[in-house]
Amino acid sequence: MTHHPSAAAPLWPYCRQGSGSTDALAGCRGRRVDPYDECLEHLTDARRAAYLAQLGPGNDLDHRGTSITERLLGVLLDAVRDPDTGQALLGTARFDGARFVGHADFSGVRFGREAGFEQAIFLGTARFMGTEFKGDAWFERACFCEAQFRGAAFESSVWFGEACFTADVRFDEACFSGHARFGLTHFLGNAAFDGAQFSGSVGFQGTRFAGCAWFDGARFESASRLGPLVCEEALDLSAVIFAAPVVVEAAARRIWCIRTEWAARASLRLRYATVDLSDAVLAHPLVIAVRTTPFTDRTGTERTEEVLEEGALDGCDSGVRIASLQGVDAARLVLQDVDMTPCLLSGAVHLDQLRLEGEYRFSLPPSDLRRRRLLPVHWTTRRTLAEEQHWRAAQGWNAWTAAPTGMEVTGPAGLAAAYRQLRKSFEDGKNEPDAGDFYYGEMEMRRHDAKRPRAERALLTVYWAVSGYGLRASRAFGWLLGAMATTVLVMMLWGVPKEAAKTESTGQLIGQSISMTNDTTDPVAPDGPLGQRLTSGRFEKSMHVVINSVVFRSSSQDLTTVGTYAEMLSRLVEPALLGLAALAARGRIKR
Repeated sequence: MTHHPSAAAPLWPYCRQGSGSTDALAGCRGRRVDPYDECLEHLTDARRAAYLAQLGPGNDLDHRGTSITERLLGVLLDAVRDPDTGQALLGTARFDGARFVGHADFSGVRFGREAGFEQAIFLGTARFMGTEFKGDAWFERACFCEAQFRGAAFESSVWFGEACFTADVRFDEACFSGHARFGLTHFLGNAAFDGAQFSGSVGFQGTRFAGCAWFDGARFESASRLGPLVCEEALDLSAVIFAAPVVVEAAARRIWCIRTEWAARASLRLRYATVDLSDAVLAHPLVIAVRTTPFTDRTGTERTEEVLEEGALDGCDSGVRIASLQGVDAARLVLQDVDMTPCLLSGAVHLDQLRLEGEYRFSLPPSDLRRRRLLPVHWTTRRTLAEEQHWRAAQGWNAWTAAPTGMEVTGPAGLAAAYRQLRKSFEDGKNEPDAGDFYYGEMEMRRHDAKRPRAERALLTVYWAVSGYGLRASRAFGWLLGAMATTVLVMMLWGVPKEAAKTESTGQLIGQSISMTNDTTDPVAPDGPLGQRLTSGRFEKSMHVVINSVVFRSSSQDLTTVGTYAEMLSRLVEPALLGLAALAARGRIKR
């Protein structure tokens, strides 16, 4: 952003030195120094000395449009310096449209009343370190190279609207007691507001940061809105205190909210960002949501809505990713349409009260067939935590995401607790199908926790293998069909007797009464080659036994000893497998 002097005639009586023509707009545009016809730059040495001699601490200065060198600024400030304190004291200072050649050092200066630097151009480093602005300060449409406002005190309002900073700028420990307006300002380098104090309203509408914007340790007492702004690199809100309800609107590559304190309700509407909320303090509800369309702003003079340019961010994934909730009390946190794939949750508390709304994503297991030693391994699709990905990668499992170098890997016990709390959060929200994924993760971590009793881990292994912890209907149905097929085969080969049992009745006449006895022959086990026992008739009888066993009924058929025990076993196993399959299916469709 480059600012050019207005082609119109200045609003002040100006010098016109060097015009060389009759053009009223040509020549120097610097403000005349009364009672002379020249500006401060073009005064003769004698006249300049006379002008400086009549100045004193607290005097007003008006050098609008003047070109001021580093040396000339130095002698000008020396003329208003308090001899006792050595501090330069100004009343009303007007440097609108001035051109500062070389460094402009206003460090330690006190502006007693208004200070105007509108459309000023700073060709060197502008230093306002420790400067006091007692009245309003205007820097609108000013152009800076490197600028230093470290420790500056703005006791009234300050306007930087449409200003341009072409290099790094620092507002560290600056104090903004009134309104602070940075609307449509363009920072081409990095901007630091570390430790700054904003007591009044804050305006960053339409502000663009081409580099990083640091607000580490800043305090916003009454700001109700921050943005919409664009930060092409990192927006650092670490250790910031938001004392009043606030809405933050930002398109940024990364947003750090480490140890940030939200003392009132807040809403973050973001684009492109990866957000780190480690150890953030949430005293009131905090909502983080994705802004699906580019931000617009109405800070222009015509108050028309314009889409904010997103610079290097344009074309990237505009979604929002949560990098960490470590150390956060999530009881008041609402996340909407966010990507939880990289999110670290270890150390977070009250995850059972975390609210995930809209379209949220978690990392998934490897989708293709893998080999673990000599055995093929296929992972079922489910939502997993980033820490489980790190733990499995550390155990040597291929295709799982490894933890960054130096990061501590959370073990199964900690992961089980995190999964348990997330499961409860989804169950409380009546989202039973998605809660199942976190229950599966909890069971997996319990099964792999070496500190748990072996009997418990063995039972969990069986539960996992048979039905995927009661969540994989296809697995339970597979085992059910396998059990039924095995039972049918056993019945056909050994369970169904060779012939149907025969009943023989015998009687004995004693006097005038008859005594009758009915005898049933014992079932005879089949004999002969096994292949000859696989007949359609035996299959039909075997299926009758198996189907009755599945529904926990007796077939009332005569069976051999092997068949009797096989039926008893199937009546225990197969109904249980059917129940697990039904439970898993219900878990996926339950409202």
